[in-house]
Amino acid sequence: MNQHFSALDGDRLAKRNALVLAGAQALGGANPAIVVSLGGIVGAQLVSDQAFATVPVSLLQLGIAAGVIPAAMVMRRLGRRSGYLIGALVGAAGASIAAGGVSLRLFWLFCLGTFVCGLYGSFVQSYRFAAADTATDAFRPRAISWVMIGGLAAGVIGPQSVYWTRDLTPSAPFAASFIAQGMLALIAILIVSRLRAPPVAAVRPGGGRPLGQIMRQPKFIASVTASLVAYGLMSFVMTAAPMAMVACGHSVGDATLGIQWHVLAMFGPSFFTGRLIARFGKGTVTAAGLGLTALAAVVGLTGLSVGHFWLALILLGVGWNFGFIGATALVTDCYRPEERVKVQAANDFLVFGSVAIASFSSGGLLSHGGWDAVNWLVFPPVAVALMLVAWQRYQRPATV
Repeated sequence: MNQHFSALDGDRLAKRNALVLAGAQALGGANPAIVVSLGGIVGAQLVSDQAFATVPVSLLQLGIAAGVIPAAMVMRRLGRRSGYLIGALVGAAGASIAAGGVSLRLFWLFCLGTFVCGLYGSFVQSYRFAAADTATDAFRPRAISWVMIGGLAAGVIGPQSVYWTRDLTPSAPFAASFIAQGMLALIAILIVSRLRAPPVAAVRPGGGRPLGQIMRQPKFIASVTASLVAYGLMSFVMTAAPMAMVACGHSVGDATLGIQWHVLAMFGPSFFTGRLIARFGKGTVTAAGLGLTALAAVVGLTGLSVGHFWLALILLGVGWNFGFIGATALVTDCYRPEERVKVQAANDFLVFGSVAIASFSSGGLLSHGGWDAVNWLVFPPVAVALMLVAWQRYQRPATV
């Protein structure tokens, strides 16, 4: 590797990059927060069949899944910083298209905009890997956690942007909120431009082992499974929870506050998750996250009061944080420097593909099986992921 990125300067550079990427995450993470907050509401205004009202939100998730491989190809050719600058421009374009769909009352145009916003999200989701690129093994989990802390700010910036802009265009409610979303993406360009990632020459395109060989490693199988279970179940339950609360007679305000507590629980633990990983190990923290996800389902099955819903959502958020950050740290052990881009893209494609499927299926299962069915479905995937995490710990370490 270039002497500029030697081990001696590694953590100093890694800390700087992690702080830059945390700032970018605070702005880029507001992108999905705004779409998730408004997608169903706007969709209900633009389409007559309310069964399709949540399609814009599902298309956001589909855009993330569809974009991870093209985003990786762009970054492999042009580098992290240039790729993220392009991603922010894509985000601004997607928000503008969505605002146009709202203004013109064209459901298909609004859906196109949320899908393009998802493509931007595919760049944002790789910020955590970019933070790990220049970090030493000891600092890597903390670098990932620092970036995820930016998501805590995004959970405030996104809803507040909606609150302050929702009534600025009375003839087209919420159009201004999507314009604000585009402005946040443009502001992110100023932050991402400060990133100092390793030069493209340090990562040989096409170098390293075949992807299939890497993906057959027990640690890779366990880490990807844990990631998709943690993220997929979080999306699945979170999407259903507000609708279930309203169906149980609770107010929309109660449901909204529950989601706010959930978002805080998702990102708040990032202040110490990295230290927990350093002390107890990546596999242990990942397993703890999966266990908390199962505990959230247990709480959801034991009652239908506001307190039960809120506690379940808080446990679900903390479980996602431990499970997803722990699994992300695990997958960074599975590749060499020249393999990182393609392995990270494969990981995110699998993870966010599962999130897209969960988003599309959540409402249907809730409608046909009820809130209990949603919670019962949590246990089998968690059990499989826990067994794989335990299994990989007893395998002979692969030569990376």
